[in-house]
Amino acid sequence: MPSYMTQFAYTNAATASFIKNPEDRSGAFREQVEELRGKVIAFYHCIGEYDGVAIYELPDEASVAGLLFAIRAPGHLEKLHTTELHTIEVAMEGMRKAGRASYRGPLTWRSDQPYDSWGGA
Repeated sequence: MPSYMTQFAYTNAATASFIKNPEDRSGAFREQVEELRGKVIAFYHCIGEYDGVAIYELPDEASVAGLLFAIRAPGHLEKLHTTELHTIEVAMEGMRKAGRASYRGPLTWRSDQPYDSWGGA
């Protein structure tokens, strides 16, 4: 099953509400994921740009879209950032496939030259 990581930040109003009435939101998130036939791997609070991160599995992209629409709808989240996660085995297979690819970059580009020396900005 595909794995995903969603980072989220609460609105100021939600943060103020948590201070007055502390609440563990991991259960509500877990219920939503399980309704979509998925599994929560981890749910963490963060310090920094995001207030939390969830790592979970869902069967398909439509389920991820459904989850994100559902958790965004109440309005307590200021921002969401979701990343699809790949196992090392999948990454290795991607590297092998890239090694067989015939993609060619721009004719004037050379990796040993700084960007501004090949006509860039």
